Amino acid sequence: MGTNTTHITLTGNLTRDPEAGFTASGVFFARFSIAVTPRKFDQQSNQWTDGETTFWDTTAWRTLGEHVAESLKKGDRVIATGTVRTHRWQDKETNDVRSRVVLELDDVGPSLTWATATLSKATSNNGPGRTNGAGPSDDPWANSPGGGWEPSKSGDDQPPF
Repeated sequence: MGTNTTHITLTGNLTRDPEAGFTASGVFFARFSIAVTPRKFDQQSNQWTDGETTFWDTTAWRTLGEHVAESLKKGDRVIATGTVRTHRWQDKETNDVRSRVVLELDDVGPSLTWATATLSKATSNNGPGRTNGAGPSDDPWANSPGGGWEPSKSGDDQPPF
């Protein structure tokens, strides 16, 4: 992350199924929009009220994009974090300079506030000797019997979390 970047986290709902594809140079991407609606408690009416909804266009690249395309769909509530980017272009008809703000995703996952999820480890590779960030070489839990945690010799039989 650079010194002058805007990094944010959003919680909201997908407004459409992710649109997946490849750039001209062959890089995989998935695009979707997240609707974020703030809620506040109105003490006078003793009810929760919705604020104005903001719609965020998002892009997930490469392996993250593949996982988004395979896992998420319209209506899913997600927590997404990334860097805000402004995309500018010149309108071909009016010659005006146009722009839009996009959230380039670093990570995204289901919100478990009102849902449950069952996770499965991805099988695609993410670089030499790695499997999406946690292969046998860098997963301290992977090579231990009993699911990765073993009691210490001091008799402490509680997991360290």
